[in-house]
Amino acid sequence: MTVLDTRTAPGVDALRTARTRHYLMCAPTHFEVAYAINPWMDVTNPVDVDRARLQWDVLRTTYLSLGHRVDLIDPVAGQPDMVFAANGGLVIGGRAYGAKFRFPERAAEGGAYAAWLTGQGYRVVEPTRTNEGEGDFLALGSMILAGTGFRTSIEAHIEAADALDRPVVSLELVDPRFYHLDVAIAVLDDGNGSAPADIAYYPGAFSRHSQRTLRDLFPDAIRCTEDDARAFGLNAVSDGKNVVLPAAATSLATSLRRRGYTPVPVELGEFVKSGGSVKCCTMEMHR
Repeated sequence: MTVLDTRTAPGVDALRTARTRHYLMCAPTHFEVAYAINPWMDVTNPVDVDRARLQWDVLRTTYLSLGHRVDLIDPVAGQPDMVFAANGGLVIGGRAYGAKFRFPERAAEGGAYAAWLTGQGYRVVEPTRTNEGEGDFLALGSMILAGTGFRTSIEAHIEAADALDRPVVSLELVDPRFYHLDVAIAVLDDGNGSAPADIAYYPGAFSRHSQRTLRDLFPDAIRCTEDDARAFGLNAVSDGKNVVLPAAATSLATSLRRRGYTPVPVELGEFVKSGGSVKCCTMEMHR
C-alpha cells in the first residue's frame, strides 16, 4: 500500500536543511504497561524491559549522532509513562506551558516536568485546563497546531495561545486509536528555516471540518495511509531534513525520500505497547 501523496516539488532537495535541535528525554527505568488508558495498552501484554531500554538508547544515540542536544530528566518511581517526555509540556523560546493530564495515573508527571523546566530557567505557566503537552500541541514557526477530542480540552488551546503568545489552530481528533495529535500529524519542517512549513498527516484521524482546515493550510502535505498511521509512522521527529520514524512505516519513508527528506528508521516496538513511539519519547525545546 502506498502513501496517497508522493509528489516532489521541483528543486525540493536543495531546500531540505537540518537544523540543530534541543531535546528532553526520560529513561524507561520504570516503564511498563501497568494500566490501560488508550486502545493500544493491554496489561496482559508485558513490556520486555531490557529490549525497551535498548530501543530507547538507540533513539537517544540517533539524535546525538545527528548533532542534536539531548538532556535527561530523572524518572519518577510509580510513573511508568514518564518516558513519554513529549507529554510533559510545550516549550517555545524561554516560555513553557505545563501539562495537566486527563488521567490520574499520569498526574504526577506534570509537576515533575514543570520542576525540571523551571530549574533550567524556563518560565513555566501552570495550566488550569487539561492538556498533555506536545502530545496535542505541535509548534510551527507561525502557529501551534492543537489537538482536542480525547486528552486535551479546547479551553487549553486558548490558555496555550495566551501563555506562549502564538496563534493556535484547533483540530478535532475522532478516532480513539489516534488519541493524541502527535500520532496523527508529523511536523516535517517547522518553517523556521529556508523552506516553508511541511507536515504529513492521516486524514481519517480528524473530523471532516479539521480535514478541511488541514487541506487549506497545507495543500501539499503528505497524506499518510492508515497502515502507516497504525505503525505510528506519524509519531516522528524531524530536524528539517532527517526524519526519525518507526521502521515499520516503510511507504511513508518512501514518500519522505521523494520530498527530499532522509528517513532515519528506528525500532520502538516495546513503546507501541503503551501507545507511543519516537515523538512521544521526545520533548523539543523549540527556539
